[in-house]
Formats: sequence, C-alpha cells, structure tokens
Amino acid sequence: MTPAVRRRTYLREAALMLCLARCALHALPARIIFGWANRPVRRINRFAVDEAHWVAWSVETAGSRRWINASCLPRALAAQAMLRRRGVASRLCLGVAPGQGAMAAHAWIEVGEDVIVGGAEAARFTRLARFALSDPGPAA
Repeated sequence: MTPAVRRRTYLREAALMLCLARCALHALPARIIFGWANRPVRRINRFAVDEAHWVAWSVETAGSRRWINASCLPRALAAQAMLRRRGVASRLCLGVAPGQGAMAAHAWIEVGEDVIVGGAEAARFTRLARFALSDPGPAA
C-alpha cells in the first residue's frame, strides 16, 4: 500500500470512529462505554508498533478538523477502537488537574509506556482511572 493510500485509509477510519465515539458518548451510559473500553484484546499483534503511530496521527488529524472538532475523550475512544482492531494492547487513561477555579479533565491513550494520543497535555494530569486491554503492569 502506498503512503498516500495508507493516509487516506487511516483518515477515513479515524473520521468514522470519531463520529461513532461522539454518538456513543451522547447516547450510552458511562458504564457501558467504559466496560467496552476495559475488554481484553482477542489477539495481540506484537509486530504492529508502526500501526500505533499511524492510528495516533490519523485520530489527531481527523479530530482537529472543524467539522468533527472532537475533544480528548472521543479521540481516545476512537484510537483505542482502532488499536484493538489491529491487535495492539493499549490503556485508556482518565485524569484530572486543578484548573483556574475548577477542575480540568483529560483522556489519553498509552501503548506500553508511550502516550500516543493526547500526550501533549497528559503530563500535567493526575491519573484517576485506566481501562486496560491486557495490561500486566502495576496498578496506578
């Protein structure tokens, strides 16, 4: 697959997943959404490291489009769904940080020790919950 075809394919899938994630957040209760996010991966593809970077790029690119304008939680849910399809184990993390007179919340995706989606702001947030897909590591 040529790079141009790969970019278009990933962007189309990311746009669809972002729309589905936004609809799910509006229509479904949180226990169903996060229960889905906590399901284990059926098969783990240990050689799909490059796939995680393509997924991150496509979700961030499609999510920043004006017509989608997705916040961090739909982006994280979409990325996790795309990674799950490819057999890449990931963690959906939710965190909070004190803001200007209120609490700020953020969601991001980790693959191994790397933050691949939502990583620019993830360092300033304290992790409250994580929804792991085959996470043998220590609890946060």
